[in-house]
Amino acid sequence: MSKNKNPLTKKQPRLSTNVVLTSIVVVVAVVVLGGVLWFNRDGSGGATEEPAGPPVAAELLRKPDSNMLVESPDSEVTVVEFLDYQCPACWGYYTNMTKQIEQDYAGRINFVARNYPLDEMHPLARPAAQAAEAAALQGKFPEMYHALYDNYQAWAASPDGKVSDDAAKARGLFEQYAGQIGLDLDKFRADVDSPQVKAKIDADAADGEKAGVSGTPTLFINGRQFKPGQDVQSWDQLNQAFRSKLDAELAK
Repeated sequence: MSKNKNPLTKKQPRLSTNVVLTSIVVVVAVVVLGGVLWFNRDGSGGATEEPAGPPVAAELLRKPDSNMLVESPDSEVTVVEFLDYQCPACWGYYTNMTKQIEQDYAGRINFVARNYPLDEMHPLARPAAQAAEAAALQGKFPEMYHALYDNYQAWAASPDGKVSDDAAKARGLFEQYAGQIGLDLDKFRADVDSPQVKAKIDADAADGEKAGVSGTPTLFINGRQFKPGQDVQSWDQLNQAFRSKLDAELAK
């Protein structure tokens, strides 16, 4: 595998062929479920970071109604992730890095999750985002966020390993998760398809475009896009690179 195809550093683009998409699903599934790390065959094994680029304005990345996974009002360190709930790479990041980051840095950082559904590639990304936003209206965004990713294979992937397009099955599971986390199901069902929820998702995606987001997952640390570099070849190296940046910001 050439360096520019490293699944740890290559984001899901807006458009792709079914062959590429299926390959990504398979690779991420192997990494997460089998405990196998996918390496670049021609990589040198280093963890050189790519230039971060100029910072993006804080008011563009985080809005007053943005959903928080963890919050520390006194902290000056904010992580913002633009994500797609059906994106295999996002699931890989969640399973191997960001879920643990959320736990380990709770009380020390602000972690903002924003929507960037890749509708052309992931037909269930928007329904999942709608479920998350409907839960947010009842104060249960983190719970639904975790339910969606922790149960990714149940709704996001088809039995043959491809990205699922079974909207009826997914919506049924989303209602099941809503019940499990204690939501008012009548309100949840009404909110899922509400103009308010649609506008929220569209506004997030529009802000992502303005911030230079072109794929998922895209993460920012204090306004600077996190780019681990093509030489990062394992989840452990990715974790180290991300935590190093967080720790550096916390130490300022």
